[in-house]
Amino acid sequence: MRRAQLRSPRTTHAIQTLHVVILGNGITGASAAVRLRELRPDWQITMISGESAHPYSRPALMYVFIGHMRYQDTKLQEDSFWPKQRIDLVRDWAVELDAPAKRLRLHRGGELTFDRLLLATGSKPNRFDWPGQDLRGVQGLYGLMDLKLLHDNCEGARQAVIVGGGLIGIELAEMLHSRGIHPTLLVREPAYWSNVLPEDEARMVGRAIDAAGIGLRLESELAEIVDDGTGRAGAIVTKAGERLEAQIVGLTAGVSPNLDLVGDTQIECERGVLVDDGLRTSAEDIWAAGDCAEIRREGDERNLLQQVWYTGRLQGRLVAESIAADSRAAGAAPSYDPGLWYNSAKFLDLEYQTYGEVRPGGRGQESLWWQHESRQMGMRIALAEGDRVAGFNVVGLRYRHEVCRRWLSEGRGLDYVLDHLGEANFDPEFEPRFEPTMATSMRGARP
Repeated sequence: MRRAQLRSPRTTHAIQTLHVVILGNGITGASAAVRLRELRPDWQITMISGESAHPYSRPALMYVFIGHMRYQDTKLQEDSFWPKQRIDLVRDWAVELDAPAKRLRLHRGGELTFDRLLLATGSKPNRFDWPGQDLRGVQGLYGLMDLKLLHDNCEGARQAVIVGGGLIGIELAEMLHSRGIHPTLLVREPAYWSNVLPEDEARMVGRAIDAAGIGLRLESELAEIVDDGTGRAGAIVTKAGERLEAQIVGLTAGVSPNLDLVGDTQIECERGVLVDDGLRTSAEDIWAAGDCAEIRREGDERNLLQQVWYTGRLQGRLVAESIAADSRAAGAAPSYDPGLWYNSAKFLDLEYQTYGEVRPGGRGQESLWWQHESRQMGMRIALAEGDRVAGFNVVGLRYRHEVCRRWLSEGRGLDYVLDHLGEANFDPEFEPRFEPTMATSMRGARP
């Protein structure tokens, strides 16, 4: 890693060479740096992160912990890529932002000036002032430092309680289970991740958790974390009074945008850093993207806060184009269009993909659900007006991303999709095909 010199931008031969500083080296910051270099080969680019020396893939941390990957395998690029691209990497934390002066103060000392700044500071695990949440053995799971802490916390641990029923919670449960530590998931909803998943899919995930031998307490909430007498967690108590032994307590009850650096500035924030459709903040020459950004929406639409890997990459590339533009004038910079929603996850051995709009619990949306009678497989097709297909949930099956997106983009109707379902199947060659059964079942479910 080449250490960046703390210097101001310069002007050479009457051609202005701007200095762009990117705070954060996650998927958003790294994608922005690479795209900006493509667009502006003469600009100075500095990327700052106190977490890691090089950008890496956070979703891969679980596989490092359980021994399926090495840390170096998670890096987004070879180490030599960054100096070749003349992208300076600084391992430090920014602790103060003077937006009007375009200046950052760093934790290890020194100041850094910029012409344009990207806030890609990500998010941080939610904490709700639970008694005992600062005890040793209590932690979240977000980045590399949390992974190192988890290694330490596993020493001598036998049981764990994980608070929260989302993607990070189930990953943490699988990680601990791989070390012989028995985890119990504490979920306040009536089914796992039911604030996102419809009931059938949520219960399917619950069965996968039970089959793996992982504890699951539904409709249960944390009241306090109990000290074992040494300053370490020893147990938790639920609001119903149940006590569960736990030397590790994982706090995975969602994340919130990391606004630590902007809290003392005049940059406008609500849930996240408020940005327009070009991802520009209220401060001149400062942008925000990724988990920390909240995109303003016109009229009655709720502002957009997207905190998944895929949108982080998309916003990173878009914000680079916005930063590279010469003017705030209309049409000078691109506008962020998230397009069709997509996400994927893995609940232990159960794969899940979602495309388009599938509302949890239905919420005024008609949908058709097929489930295999004995296997952990399911498919939901959500409908909009006129039998147009609005979205898919695919569980325990693999479907082709490009086919599902094309059907949604083309506004295909239900009959067309059911007739062509086999085109989307991406399971191995000799796996049985269930699409004819799906189509018959779904057609039979219509009035």
